[in-house]
Amino acid sequence: MNRPLIGISTYWEQKASWGVWELPAALLPAGYPLLVQSAGGLAAMLPPDGPERAAATVARLDGLVIAGGPDVDPACYGAEREERTGPPAHRRDAWELALIDAALRSGTPLLGICRGMQLMNVALGGTLVQHLEGHSEKVGAFGTHAVMPVMGTLYASIAPEATTGVPTYHHQAVDRLGRDLVVSAHSDDGTPEAIELPRPAWALGVQWHPEMGDDTRVMEALVRAAS
Repeated sequence: MNRPLIGISTYWEQKASWGVWELPAALLPAGYPLLVQSAGGLAAMLPPDGPERAAATVARLDGLVIAGGPDVDPACYGAEREERTGPPAHRRDAWELALIDAALRSGTPLLGICRGMQLMNVALGGTLVQHLEGHSEKVGAFGTHAVMPVMGTLYASIAPEATTGVPTYHHQAVDRLGRDLVVSAHSDDGTPEAIELPRPAWALGVQWHPEMGDDTRVMEALVRAAS
């Protein structure tokens, strides 16, 4: 069986260092392509491009991952920037919103991870909580907490146990849900931890970072859908 091609959005940094070089770079933590590969897919990096090219890009993919990264610009959901919201990544916001739109229009299986889940919500008209306590242990270090599935959802079919420990690092979260989205997992404080579109769409967002853990089931489910 041919392995499905899974595109993964990337960072775009004006200064990155490796060897003797310090240059602008498209970056992606290795956990993302490694997770795609271990789940049976082929990984392709998708650095920011013109939003008008998103549909043509998605047309060449079997599945799409919107990766984690910086805070979504509050202007994307009609809010004022709060003090603890990070600096904007305008180029990445525009590109990834266009990728999400193209995937939803074409029915291409879509997985949003952390920022990717938040951006899925924004793309469908939702809003975000700009600062949330208790979901990051310390700066630059992933923590772990439990998430609980909502029965009858896609996510619950992937991870049906009552609770699952997941790697987490975020300070923003879904506030008002975007149109047609449903919450499919939550943490013990009620924070939405997974959102999805009802079937027959395959569009799932998870607030945690599966690329930083050993549980490959979410990515395996995407790869199966993309096959």
